Amino acid sequence: MNVCVIGTGYVGLIATAVFADWGNNVVGVDIDKEKIDMIKQGKMPIYEPGLAEVVEKNVKEGRLTFTTNIGDGIRDAEIVFICVGTPQDDTGAADLSYVWGAAEEIGKNLNGYKIIVTKSTVPVGTNEKVAMIVKDNLKKDIPFDVASNPEFLKEGSSVEDMRHPDRTILGSNSQKAIDTLKQLYAHLNTPVVECNLRTAEMIKYASNAFLATKISFINEIAQICERAGADVSVVADGMGLDKRIGRAFLYPSIGYGGSCFPKDVAALYRTSTDQAYDFKLLRGVMEVNERQKEYYLDNIVGELGKNLDGKVIACLGLSFKANTDDVRKSVALTVIQRLRGLGAALRVYDPKGTDNSKDHLGDANIYYASDSYDAVEGADALCILTEWKEFQELDFGKVKELMKGNYVFDGRNLLDINTIQDLGFTYFAIGRPTNGTKKISSKFTRSVLLS
Repeated sequence: MNVCVIGTGYVGLIATAVFADWGNNVVGVDIDKEKIDMIKQGKMPIYEPGLAEVVEKNVKEGRLTFTTNIGDGIRDAEIVFICVGTPQDDTGAADLSYVWGAAEEIGKNLNGYKIIVTKSTVPVGTNEKVAMIVKDNLKKDIPFDVASNPEFLKEGSSVEDMRHPDRTILGSNSQKAIDTLKQLYAHLNTPVVECNLRTAEMIKYASNAFLATKISFINEIAQICERAGADVSVVADGMGLDKRIGRAFLYPSIGYGGSCFPKDVAALYRTSTDQAYDFKLLRGVMEVNERQKEYYLDNIVGELGKNLDGKVIACLGLSFKANTDDVRKSVALTVIQRLRGLGAALRVYDPKGTDNSKDHLGDANIYYASDSYDAVEGADALCILTEWKEFQELDFGKVKELMKGNYVFDGRNLLDINTIQDLGFTYFAIGRPTNGTKKISSKFTRSVLLS
């Protein structure tokens, strides 16, 4: 099939590569000429395992091309995917300006029947407006259909997620559109859910909100475990063995971040208020997620003092999760910024996210280390902020020799308690009994760090 994908961010670039790898002729479109030129040179604007190889292979075999001209992109396409960003605006709602812009350009350049598919995460009712905008910008009466095909990709495993999805959601008010899209995905041995536009839009938000709820729930359980002397990791294992619950997303931490969960949860809550309904559970999920950073900082301030002037803190992890260079809404960056605000000097390292973090953090009181051992040298304390496997595999005997102090604040429960404590570290984890004395709910962090 001939496919056009508008937008070459995380979702769009993965889609162009994998659609082409399935044997389709695909054109990727983006208004960012610098990005398109970079991709044409074989340089990926994002880090995602396996992506560069798939793009290179399909460009070489002639199935995948890129352009900045939307007219050229959609000319021969049977299906046009909208994969542009929908960032959170100041009110918590999704900013749909890029979606509206794409729809307008599609309308101006439509040259025959096509199926216009929104893959971006959008609120209920968005695709109906996409249809209106396309129609309003047509130069002549040309038939088209609109569909919703939300993505369920996890950064760090997006290529494999698209190749092997759990399900395919196809929403449209046109059976012709759904049948055509089923052909595109026909080779996948996965369930297909057919529904109307609004239901497909809601499935995406409901899915992300539920996963965020699992994260906040286990973080709340971790707080009780800390106070009661229980081990949240074992609790999560015991819960996860129940097939109705499952182990996924039951990992206590300093909170969820990234480009999806924070904005999607906020957008769904905004949708609920627009419908005159107060989604109290979702409000609680957001509040718990914000509070989790407070608890983590409580322990650091409780041990090192309210004034961190003269203290050197090593921070391992800048990206919002492992196996990506994405630092958008990264909890790690928030923690680092707050520690710096309290006077600390930071030595930071991330396997892939260092360059992207520089735009957010700048250079003041921050040393960008070349590796983990460089980061911990002379540090009074170590904070583990992202769950990179290489941090788990460090030689902590060497780390102990390099550090000035002996504090380890493990924000991802990444390390083995016995190993770390046997080396003489004062160790803090999330919801686990350690030799670090917990400083619970200090008024200082509540009033200052969250202001």
